[in-house]
Amino acid sequence: MLTQNQIDGVIAFHGHHCPGLTFGMKVGDWVLNEFGHAPDEEIVAVVETDMCAVDAIQYLVGCTFGKGNLVFLDYGKNAYSFFRRSDGKSCRLVTRGGLLSDLREQQEKLDANDIAGREQIRQQMIDRIFQADFGEIFSICSVRVSVPETARIHASKRCDSCGELVMATRLLNDPVLTGGKNLCIPCRTVYRE
Repeated sequence: MLTQNQIDGVIAFHGHHCPGLTFGMKVGDWVLNEFGHAPDEEIVAVVETDMCAVDAIQYLVGCTFGKGNLVFLDYGKNAYSFFRRSDGKSCRLVTRGGLLSDLREQQEKLDANDIAGREQIRQQMIDRIFQADFGEIFSICSVRVSVPETARIHASKRCDSCGELVMATRLLNDPVLTGGKNLCIPCRTVYRE
């Protein structure tokens, strides 16, 4: 169970409290109990959404983009995979859906200017998520992706088109596709010879 200090810290980190952040707090609390906190790159999170929940996971579990132990897959799913490097423990948490269906329907019926009504439903959503058992919200599945490698520092090279430095592993140098030029991702999408 998260402490009030942890909850307050997550809200401060994110900037506001919302249902999405509360989902992330439920995930973060579960992961802390099952996997522990990521002191460095020990715990890896692979998230399939860029919604508010990810901020709670970063704050609580310690998985961040900068350390390389937070990987974003743009799938649009409220699904989160976790790995513990020391023993290979892993799981994938997937939102079941339906928990907030009635409240979302009520929210959709409200007039766009009914701020008080929207705030009341938002708070009901937050309360319901906090009060729900973890199994009501998430199913625990086997992992679909392999554990990402530890973060590595790569040399930087200049893109032959824009001249900006880019990680060498992100450059494309292909005789057919780029005419043998080193091109970064944005430049190779618009490359015309």
